[in-house]
Amino acid sequence: MTLTRVPDLDTLSLLLEIVASGSLSKAGASRGLSQPAVSARVRGLERLVGFAVLTRSARGSNLTPNGALLAEWARGVLAAADVLEAGIASLRGDRIARLRVAASLTVAEHLLPGWLVVLAATHPDTAVSLTAGNSDTTAAAVLAGDADLGFIEGPDLPSGLSAQVVATDRLVVVVAPAHPWAHRRRSVEAEELAGTRLVHREAGSGTRTALDRALTPFGTPTQPLLEVSTSSGVRSAVIAGAGPAVLSDLAVHDDVAAGRLVQVPIHGVDLDRSLRAVWLTGQRPVGPAEDLLRLAVPERPRARRLPRSRARVR
Repeated sequence: MTLTRVPDLDTLSLLLEIVASGSLSKAGASRGLSQPAVSARVRGLERLVGFAVLTRSARGSNLTPNGALLAEWARGVLAAADVLEAGIASLRGDRIARLRVAASLTVAEHLLPGWLVVLAATHPDTAVSLTAGNSDTTAAAVLAGDADLGFIEGPDLPSGLSAQVVATDRLVVVVAPAHPWAHRRRSVEAEELAGTRLVHREAGSGTRTALDRALTPFGTPTQPLLEVSTSSGVRSAVIAGAGPAVLSDLAVHDDVAAGRLVQVPIHGVDLDRSLRAVWLTGQRPVGPAEDLLRLAVPERPRARRLPRSRARVR
């Protein structure tokens, strides 16, 4: 049987998310996709089936009559797929008892430990392996089938992966207490930050990619003062006086609170970012992987920040 006009399950699921939210951008946000990316997926769906599925207006997105029929059929298809997936999972009990997780360093060091402790209480017979790297290596591990679930912090989503936002984080500028920026009375402007040589994570790191992307409008980023492959290594270099760095608030909070680092206020650039779970498109996590995803999503933790009174700005 050749099904030349049948959309894949992930596209049908996306369609139902658009219907539920009434918005392309809201449906995309839940998957870590931009509004243009969702629009492109919808256009591809419409080309495949051969008719318009949605009408778009300032008030949101609505189904066409043909689109309403497609959505109704999609619900049945997805329900049947859930039954099929559950049946396959029951036959793969030996594999489901092993959970392979890959994560970028910020998530691996500061969020996953708490989630895995809770997971261990509900799945005591599940053997969990965690591989920490950067966002690029994490995505590659999931795409290669070497990890059942991944967690990334970079802004890009490689083709072949689906994603869901699990937390938000903020990148912050930190320096050693003896650095001149630790005593300045005004914020560091985005242009100045873009023109300053920093202690950086390596290329491929989600932190490095997010920072470079955010500073691009303010000029070509300067060459790194120093490149280090771990967040702890960057922190140690900054504490030793190497120079400023931009790291996750989650990674530096304790050092700032203890006085080993000083957080420097910045102005003119948004360094908030999303942390996302990723898996192979069309292979929604099941078993312990699904439960880990559920643990990660509801709380949506935000990176902790120092009270405003700590900032050296007057």
